[in-house]
Amino acid sequence: MKSLKSSELILNDDGSIYHLNLKPEDIAPMIITVGDPNRVEMISDCFDTVELKKSSREFVTHTGTYKGHRISVISTGIGADNIDIVFNELDALVNIDFKTRTVKEQLSSLKIIRIGTSGSIDEHIDVDQFVVSEAAIGFDQAIHFYQVEDHGFIDDFRLKTGLKNLSPYISKADSSLLSWFDTTDFHRGLTATFVGFYGPQGRALRLPSKTPNFIDQLSRYHYKDLNVTNLEMETSAIYAFSTLMGHQALSLNCILAQRSKGSFSKDPQKSIQKLIEKTLSIIASNL
Repeated sequence: MKSLKSSELILNDDGSIYHLNLKPEDIAPMIITVGDPNRVEMISDCFDTVELKKSSREFVTHTGTYKGHRISVISTGIGADNIDIVFNELDALVNIDFKTRTVKEQLSSLKIIRIGTSGSIDEHIDVDQFVVSEAAIGFDQAIHFYQVEDHGFIDDFRLKTGLKNLSPYISKADSSLLSWFDTTDFHRGLTATFVGFYGPQGRALRLPSKTPNFIDQLSRYHYKDLNVTNLEMETSAIYAFSTLMGHQALSLNCILAQRSKGSFSKDPQKSIQKLIEKTLSIIASNL
């Protein structure tokens, strides 16, 4: 089997993977990802035990146990470009032998749940409510370096929205993880993932948007029986990379901004903490 070159599989002097600074034994098969490094400790504070704390750049990892289940929490930072780094390195940790620098014959599958924040464009989903993403539309570019475009979806999107210059992709949640969150506490929806927070999501401070009506057009788009419910910056890449690599992934979103009403949560930390506690409870009851 072909050995991966040092310039491709980059390891630190202690044998850890380059960006995450982790060794294979450092992570659990159940992983929670968050964007904000400070949110890692919010989650690990709920653990019964914490065995490991490591950090490198914006990537912070805590591994411990919750109700007898070993779980890792990892911050990805913001954006699909960071998801490219985190998911490739997580996959390497479980599916590449670092000593021989070869892909293992027996591959492992991780369970990965994102706990994130988001803005709603659905008038029925208000601030401080939760969305579980059945699927995501990706307006980021990272995944285009890995897979062939789904021209059927692109054609459907362009036809229904009139946005002829965009080439988004569609990616889907893992169905078994999705079933864990089949409760009235979570709205189900279609998440749109962008490469930025301001212009790409239709916000204008001093710089005017090139497509000022984009969000209105997007809010009217339906993919099969799903309408676009919320906007953020990671979910589509999480789903796409997980599908390509054979991992299971799900994205949960705490709605902090209601774009159609122009409102923002009055107590974001309280709402995020509620989502964390609810998610941990559901994970523990299903593992």
